[in-house]
Amino acid sequence: MFAKILIANRGEIACRVIKTARRLGIKTVAVYSDADRLARHVAMADEAIHIGGSPARESYLVADKIIAAARRTGAGAIHPGYGFLSENAGFAEACAKAGLVFIGPPPAAIRAMGSKSEAKKIMEKARVPLVPGYHGDDQSAELLAREAARIGFPVLIKASAGGGGKGMRVVESADKFADALAGAQREAKASFADDHVLVEKYLTRPRHIEIQVFADSHGGCLYLFERDCSIQRRHQKVIEEAPAPAMDPARRKAMGEAAVAAARAIGYQGAGTVEFIADQAGTFFFMEMNTRLQVEHPVTEAITGQDLVEWQLVVAAGGKMPLAQDQLRIDGHAVEVRLYAEDPARNFLPSTGTLVHLRLPQEGPHVRVDTGVRQGDTVTPFYDPMIAKVIVHDRDRASAMRRMAALMGETEVVGVTTNAALLKALCSHPAFVGGEIDTGFIERHRDELFAKPAAAGDRIFAIATLARLVEWQDAADAAARSSGDPWSPWNGQGAFRLLDEGHDAVHWKDGDREATVIARRRRDGGIGLELPGGDLEASVQRADDGRLLIGLGDDTFTATVVRRQTADGIDYTVFADGASRRLRLVDPLDVTQYEAAGAAEAAVRAPLPGKIIDLRVKPGDTVSKGQPLLVLEAMKMEHTLTAPADGTVKSVRYAVGEQVAEGAELVEFEAS
Repeated sequence: MFAKILIANRGEIACRVIKTARRLGIKTVAVYSDADRLARHVAMADEAIHIGGSPARESYLVADKIIAAARRTGAGAIHPGYGFLSENAGFAEACAKAGLVFIGPPPAAIRAMGSKSEAKKIMEKARVPLVPGYHGDDQSAELLAREAARIGFPVLIKASAGGGGKGMRVVESADKFADALAGAQREAKASFADDHVLVEKYLTRPRHIEIQVFADSHGGCLYLFERDCSIQRRHQKVIEEAPAPAMDPARRKAMGEAAVAAARAIGYQGAGTVEFIADQAGTFFFMEMNTRLQVEHPVTEAITGQDLVEWQLVVAAGGKMPLAQDQLRIDGHAVEVRLYAEDPARNFLPSTGTLVHLRLPQEGPHVRVDTGVRQGDTVTPFYDPMIAKVIVHDRDRASAMRRMAALMGETEVVGVTTNAALLKALCSHPAFVGGEIDTGFIERHRDELFAKPAAAGDRIFAIATLARLVEWQDAADAAARSSGDPWSPWNGQGAFRLLDEGHDAVHWKDGDREATVIARRRRDGGIGLELPGGDLEASVQRADDGRLLIGLGDDTFTATVVRRQTADGIDYTVFADGASRRLRLVDPLDVTQYEAAGAAEAAVRAPLPGKIIDLRVKPGDTVSKGQPLLVLEAMKMEHTLTAPADGTVKSVRYAVGEQVAEGAELVEFEAS
């Protein structure tokens, strides 16, 4: 076994590999960019080497720097993680040339599966079922359009060298094919330096089922069952589970054997995933093979009781796989959700910022959390916006989903927008829990999953107000301690007032609605709240973990309230009853807040840092609401910005190829 390995990755990926290496007594070396200097994976590793600037192309994608770091630290092997250079055959060859073991498959196997088109040809020879499509070398737009018509719409355009939903477009009709092809090729070129695409029949209501395969250098090759990864947004996975629902033993065996045949056809070694697309009747077709460990591998580990990173290390060191096919068993059900810094209501636009407050689920017998961030870290525009993966293992699917929904309700993040509420809604949606599963589930159930929350009720206003009172009390106590006379009545926050009880008015804004809460301090220590819907008696105290112990009438419960200063004012985020709500603290004497709220936005601004890659308008153009204005490339994805209303383009502030900062004014716009 290796004495020391270098991990050529970052974030939760590097942290996950470090955990297994540490358990096995293997020393680890982390690499990091400028943006990751204080990252969690850097702190966890035994050593850490700086390898360049924040953009991945200046650091994590520079093979020479990574190999130099391994040689400098005396590492005997490099674990590429998943993503970045993990499926780069040239990097695997460079490791071997430098005398380093690449903890992954042989370069020839990576190359065989690196092109989706070539992979289809190999799979056809191996008699693995294929989706009808075109996988040829002729990439002329005219031929691709003809092939799409031959296959029959809807079709799916996919980058040949791609993955992760990049360079992928679903096309419903011939008149939309040209624009979709141009966008897919452009995104493929930017992500993989290769704009070749393939065109396939798009199955309606398809399921995405993948098989975990493993092979060693002694001729052993097996499958560790399947994962269902059908719940997706923007062609990227959101929820994964194992085993796949409604999978019978015969189909499991057929898919597993097809996956093993695919692996054997390319002389595979190590961990890999063969991805299939299946219709609702269970007929399955080969999609692609990922020649690496997958993000969703923890659900396979949960149901098999195996550590796949340990298997990788054993096989890379020349050993045999720990178990044979007939020794593997499925235990219970596991589900994994990807907690992202993104805004589902804005087409899953990534969200950047500092994690002002972060409370993830507590790990235990049923719960695992893989994360690469801590409270105080920053989600930057340079990398994937994943905050954590939360994995639940339980006796059956219904129990796992119920537990996961509860955990998402307890997850607390302030500083960026997240998809936690959507994940909770998905895991508790009757149709999904009942077994309705396909890649279009989110879009089909959008109205229920993205339902606009009702206006904040008295309970939320009461919790936020009690948090405000605790802040005032804390400030008064601090002032008393630092003053020359800590017992001065001027430092008190008690109830005594001449001819009246002490009271405070707190003004809140929930969206466009304003509410005032009067808090009266009782001489017996209680608090009377005059709320929009009536009066309540209350009590509050701070617990050791920072939460608030609250009494409202006859109800006693805990809540978390996080105050955050923003450029627009002061927000209070309330976490209670399995949900969160953000209120704005209103200063009734500050007239500027009303002026700002009433000012009309006359510009289309960059929602996050990125690069302008396409402009669709010029000054003087008349546009209608929703019409595309430009395309911004950010966080490895394209984002099309549209006109907010009917109107006229007054000016365009940037050119194609220019980098823009978050909030930059891109197009000056005048509404009709």
